[in-house]
Amino acid sequence: MTYVYFIRHAQSDKSFHGESERPLTKDGFYDCEKVSEALKDKGISHIISSPYTRAVQTVEPLAKTLALPIEIDGDLRERSAGKWHGDRFFDFVQKQWEDFDYRIEGGESLRQVQNRNIEALNRLLYKYEGETLALATHGTALSTIINYFFPKYGYNDFLKIADLMPFIVKMTFERDKKASGNENGIICTDIKDIFSVHKSY
Repeated sequence: MTYVYFIRHAQSDKSFHGESERPLTKDGFYDCEKVSEALKDKGISHIISSPYTRAVQTVEPLAKTLALPIEIDGDLRERSAGKWHGDRFFDFVQKQWEDFDYRIEGGESLRQVQNRNIEALNRLLYKYEGETLALATHGTALSTIINYFFPKYGYNDFLKIADLMPFIVKMTFERDKKASGNENGIICTDIKDIFSVHKSY
């Protein structure tokens, strides 16, 4: 068995418009310490993160506590919304969940996001088979990973975690050479929500 704690980043500062550079807020930094406290005794041997600042900052206290480096994987980054503009973002999000191939200019479809995140996850599960990992990620990216293994997970489920930052899900994986739909034979046998912080903003 390989165990992965997927950590959705803490609250980020929306006044920063650079998607990859957006840092955490003061509350976000405070909540990172809670993440560290929740995971410090889980036997984590590797910490891997999206390259985005808010994801890396979320696991920095955990990395310090466990004296582990943070490995960066660019394929774990969040979905690019492209040239979307406006104040009806969840209309756009719903359309993407209804059509996994829907995208706008310069952006990604959920299928593209899912494919690269699952490819990255498969690499990590193969490399660190039998270990326990912490993986810093994002709301949409994490949701597409869950959907890959549990296809009934959809837009309404995504809405349930929209305000949960940070949010931790534990997933259990094993290798099954007979498994279909996954070229590496990786299947998820269990998923549990283990920690969340609700923020209204």
